Amino acid sequence: MSHGTEALRGIAIVGASGRIPGAATLAAFWENLVGGVEAVSFFTRDELMAAGVPSRLLDHPGFVPAASVLEDVDRFDAAFFGFTPREAALLDPQARLFMECAWEAIEQAGYAPASFDGPIGVFGGVGATRYFIRHVLPSADALEQAGAYQAMIANDKDFVPAWVSYKLNLRGPSVAVQTACSTSLVAVHLACQSLLTFECDMAIAGGVSLSLDAASGYVYQDGGILSPDGHCRPFDAKAKGTVHGSGAGMVALRRVEDAVAAGDTILAVIRGSAVNNDGAVKVGFTAPGIDGQADVIAMAHAVAEVAPESIGFIEAHGTGTPLGDPVEVAALTRVFRRHTTRRQFCALGSVKSNVGHLDAAAGVTGLIKTALAVQHGLVPPTVHFSEPNPQLALAESPFFINHTTQPWPLDDAPRRAAVSSFGIGGTNAHAIVEAAPA
Repeated sequence: MSHGTEALRGIAIVGASGRIPGAATLAAFWENLVGGVEAVSFFTRDELMAAGVPSRLLDHPGFVPAASVLEDVDRFDAAFFGFTPREAALLDPQARLFMECAWEAIEQAGYAPASFDGPIGVFGGVGATRYFIRHVLPSADALEQAGAYQAMIANDKDFVPAWVSYKLNLRGPSVAVQTACSTSLVAVHLACQSLLTFECDMAIAGGVSLSLDAASGYVYQDGGILSPDGHCRPFDAKAKGTVHGSGAGMVALRRVEDAVAAGDTILAVIRGSAVNNDGAVKVGFTAPGIDGQADVIAMAHAVAEVAPESIGFIEAHGTGTPLGDPVEVAALTRVFRRHTTRRQFCALGSVKSNVGHLDAAAGVTGLIKTALAVQHGLVPPTVHFSEPNPQLALAESPFFINHTTQPWPLDDAPRRAAVSSFGIGGTNAHAIVEAAPA
């Protein structure tokens, strides 16, 4: 394969948008990342009482008054998307955010849906439909005026991508993806496949997860996935869990050769990706599996035709749980050790240390962070890291934890990174990302 052809392989990220805790724009998100900012909010008792959190919960000895929250989630330009105020009030706020981010991703790519020459696909999913349960169902007036069927269509997860396709007149595939925490990276993988089979000429992919409480918290349970103090410490000796968060992220994708021919701005290139499931080879349904993770990572390397040694940064799933982190590093080490004996040459990071676990938006948030890192030539730090979890055996592994912002030199090869996202239930996704062609 000639170098020219090599440079035009893969799927180009030509636009991106997001609503990420602590950052109204992706530029602000990048500033927070390189600045090592934690965007988890901690609430006072008065704030929690005002938000309706019952005092019996606040008095629970394990209650943690923390969450990653989004501002202005009640705002939506209904008229822009052709909704009446009544229709918009019925629509799941996650669908509203999904629609806004989809439009912004296309706009960031330099296009308008009506003038793009070719079909545009939509792939993605959202978190639990809390709005329907808590606000629509209890309102007899809303159900009577709209009808139960219309209320369901405005809130069911199945219809979120289709609402975007309908309102923006997008005629490529429109696919709702639901694989728990790995939803948005699986959506990106499916979007890449759709572009490679020419079902569409642009694809929008991502996810949204939204808690409706401006102030909230949770009860810590020993052995659960949530942190006892509201801080997520991936790979650290003190890691005991993650934090719930709200967020949204979307990328606009095109085949690299089309993006180059059109003169698009390319943030980064997805060189290859893979998806699988753990099956039953693990300790329980909600537990991670070493074999499944190792297999999906190796498959992504094979699809991308890259050597593990060429990867300088991995945006890990990195939940900061005592079980999850060691399994993830063991799976990565197994795959890398088939090809290299080098030690501690590849940085590991996790955006969950900054913003918590964004559920259906977690994978695409990690992808956007990684695309910005290869574009800017900087590896952002993982915050709250002081001492490695000894179970990771990092000193003998190919990996180190990056805890300060580091320059990422180009050397002779393109900057190359990887992103992992693993869903409860065992659906794993891994993608190889590299710097845009010159």
